[in-house]
Amino acid sequence: MATDLSTEVLNHQQIVNRVNRMAWQLYENHHEEQELLMAGIMYKGFALAKLLAQKLSSISEIKVSLHRIEMNKRNPRVSTLELDPMPKTFSGKSIVVVDDVLNTGSTLIYGVHHFLQFDVSEIKTVVLVDRNHKKYPVKADIKGLSLSTSLMEHVEVQILKKPYSVTVS
Repeated sequence: MATDLSTEVLNHQQIVNRVNRMAWQLYENHHEEQELLMAGIMYKGFALAKLLAQKLSSISEIKVSLHRIEMNKRNPRVSTLELDPMPKTFSGKSIVVVDDVLNTGSTLIYGVHHFLQFDVSEIKTVVLVDRNHKKYPVKADIKGLSLSTSLMEHVEVQILKKPYSVTVS
């Protein structure tokens, strides 16, 4: 919920609409795939991945295996990356790494890094909000919203429970 010092930039229905559009983009990019491994970065990235997986399953025959990436977002370089549940193999799979906000790119690049040691078919990245403050050479292949903000502003995504919202303060 927005406070007096924050501005709502996406309301519940706008987020639902963007998730639907992003699911259709995933389908367009992977329409020939039998299976897609979707890995959401805890906690809000996983919630977004879950919504995307549900929508993708409703519009296509693609089997979506949903996984949770657990890492220390404040210091992803020194944290242990855990994937839950751990698939038997990543070989030949198409991977989609999902997070709520792309700010500097550190969380997303360390999330992607885990899969680079395997012979995967491809890796795509999906975010709800791209803030365009990158320190690392990572981009969102699919994004719900590009948002120009100052480094001092905070983007808050509420997607763990309804009503969903994105605010800037």
